[in-house]
Amino acid sequence: MLSIVLAVAYKTSPVLALFQVPALFVKSLPLIGQLIFAVIFGAIQILGIFWAMSRGGIDTYFPDDIQTRFSDVWGQDHVLERLRENLVFLEDPDSIEKMGGYVPSGILLWGPPGTGKTLMAEAMAGETGKPFVFVDPGAFQNMFFGVGILKVKSLFRKLRKLALRYGGVIVFFDEADSLGSRGSISSKGLPKNSLSNKVDSENSLSKLFDTSCHGNSFLNPTLMQQIVAQSVRESEAAAGQQVASGVFGGGGMGTLQALLTELSGLKKPRGFFNRIVRRTLGMKPKNPPKYRILVVMATNMPDALDEALLRPGRIDRMYRVGYPAKPGRIKTYKGYLNKITNNLSEDEVDKLATITPYASGAKIKDMVNEALIMAIRDGREIVTYSDVIKAKQLKDLGPSENVEYIERERHATAIHEACHAVTAYRKRKNMMIDIATIEKGSSYLGMVSSIPADDLFTSWKTDYEADILVSLASLAGEREFFDGDNSSGVSGDLESATTIASLMEGYWGMGSTISSHAATQRTATGTPGGGKPEEKGRQMRQALGDRIERNLVRLYDEVQILLRKNRKEVLSLAHALEIYKTLSGEDVAAVIDGKVGPLVDGRPYKIAANLKRIEEYHKAALIAHKNHENPKIAIPRFSKK
Repeated sequence: MLSIVLAVAYKTSPVLALFQVPALFVKSLPLIGQLIFAVIFGAIQILGIFWAMSRGGIDTYFPDDIQTRFSDVWGQDHVLERLRENLVFLEDPDSIEKMGGYVPSGILLWGPPGTGKTLMAEAMAGETGKPFVFVDPGAFQNMFFGVGILKVKSLFRKLRKLALRYGGVIVFFDEADSLGSRGSISSKGLPKNSLSNKVDSENSLSKLFDTSCHGNSFLNPTLMQQIVAQSVRESEAAAGQQVASGVFGGGGMGTLQALLTELSGLKKPRGFFNRIVRRTLGMKPKNPPKYRILVVMATNMPDALDEALLRPGRIDRMYRVGYPAKPGRIKTYKGYLNKITNNLSEDEVDKLATITPYASGAKIKDMVNEALIMAIRDGREIVTYSDVIKAKQLKDLGPSENVEYIERERHATAIHEACHAVTAYRKRKNMMIDIATIEKGSSYLGMVSSIPADDLFTSWKTDYEADILVSLASLAGEREFFDGDNSSGVSGDLESATTIASLMEGYWGMGSTISSHAATQRTATGTPGGGKPEEKGRQMRQALGDRIERNLVRLYDEVQILLRKNRKEVLSLAHALEIYKTLSGEDVAAVIDGKVGPLVDGRPYKIAANLKRIEEYHKAALIAHKNHENPKIAIPRFSKK
C-alpha cells in the first residue's frame, strides 16, 4: 500500500518509489535539522527565560557575612527569650525528638513597622552561625503564571542543600502578606488589614477630618484608631460598598499552594539513583534526610495571611513584636546614643523615653540621627538634649511652611490652641502635653499634641470625657473670647468629640443606657412595639442621637465654665505661642503655673501689670477681628526676670 501511494506521489512505478525514499530523506536532512534546531532553540529560550525569572529576589548570606547578634536588638527582650528557645531546638533537635516531639520549624513575627522584626531574623542567623536566606517581598510577584511556583521549588531545593551542608538554614520571608490569601468577599465592612492601613497611613486623619488645627493630635493613638475605624465603617456603610480581599493575593494561588506544600508536604527520596535505579532493581529507596530549615516570616498585616499557612506544622509559633515599653525605649535610646558623642544625662534619656510612647526602634534611630545632623549643621560635634527634642518636633510635625499669619489670624489661632492646652492641662491626668504650636504645617494651622503619661492598656469613662472636653474647648473658647463667633477650624474637633461620644453611648457602656448599639443593629432589634423595621431603626437612631447630643451639651457647658475660670491662663499661653510659635509640654506648664521652663520663663505671666497688657492686646485683636483690620497696638513683650 505504501509503495502504491509513493508511486502516485512521485509519478513512477511502486518499486522505484520505494528506492527513492532513502535518497529523498537524505536530501531533506538539512531542512529537518533546521526545524529540529528551531524547535529546540525555541524551547531552550522559553526555559531560559523562565529559569532566569525564577532566580531573582532571593539573597543568601553565609555565616561570615552576618555580624548581627541578639545584643544588637533592643527593647524586645520578651520576644528574644522565645527566639532563643527556637534556636536551641535548631542546634540540638535530638533534645526534643528523642522524647517524641518535633522541632518547631516556622515562626511568624508580626507587629507595626520598624519594631525590629527583620533585625531579629538576621540576629537569629548571626547567633546560630547558619546561612541566612532573605526572600524579597516581591519575589513571587510575576507576569507569567507558573514562575512563582518555579521560584518556590528552586528556593526550597537551595534550602535543602544548605541545610545538609551547614546542619541547618534560616529562611526569612519579609512582608509575608505579599504571599497572598485565598480570601473571601466580606460584607461586614473593611477587613482588619485594610483598616490598619487606613489608620497607619500618613494622611488618613487629614482626609477623614477636615481640621485646621489638627485637633486629633491630642488624643491617644488607640483612640485615634477607633475614631478613624468608626468613620470608615460609617462611610462604607453609607456607600453600600463591599470589600473583597484579594482572591489570589500578590503571589497567586499556585504560588501559595506550592509554598504550603513545601512547608509541610511529603519529602520524596533524593537522587536519581536512589529513586529510579533502586526501585528498578527492586530495592527500597533510602529515606530522605531531616532538613533543619527554620522558616521565619514577618508582617504588619497578619490578618492578610492564609489560615492554612498559619496552622501548626507550618507556622508553629507567632510572636507579636510591638512598640517597646518604657524600659525598652530607654535601652534603645542608650544603644543609639552610645554610637555618637552626646552629653545627655540619665534623667534626660528617661524623659525622652517618657515623651515618645509608641516609638519604634526605627523611629528612635532616625530621631537620634536627625539630632546628630542638627548638631553638625550648627558646627558642633556633641549632641545635646535640645537637639533631640528639636529632632522629635521635626519628625512629629514635619517642617513648617514658613507662612506668616496676619496678626489677627495669628492671635485667633493662638487662642484656639491655648484653649485646647489649658483644658488638657487642667482636666486630663492620663496624658500630658507634648507640643503646642501655631506654626503652619502641611495639614494644620496649629496643634496641641499629647502623649500618655504611662504605658496604659485600658481607658476609662473619665478619660474619654476628658478627651471630649479638650475637643470641645476650641469651640467654647472661640465663642468665649470672640463674642460668640467661631471659625470653621473647629470642625475636626467636633467630629472627634461626636465620634467619641457615639462610641461611649452606643458601644462602650459609658452612656445613659446599657444596651449595645452594635448588637441591636446586628440582631435587627430596636425600640419595642410594632411598626416597620425601617421606622424602628429611625426611632432608635434618633434616640441615640438625642442622648449623644445631651452628653455633648453637658460637657460643652463644663468646659465653658472651665475656660472662664482660666481666662488669664488662656490669654497668657496664647501670648507665649504668638511669641515663641512652638512650646514643649514643660513650657506650657511653666506659663500656666508661672514657673521657669526650658524655653519660656512663666513668672512674668503672674504679674498683674503684664496680664493687663495682654488683656488690652486681646481686646485690640478682637476689634481688629470684627473690622477685618490689624490690631491698633503691638503685641506686648516682657523681659526675663
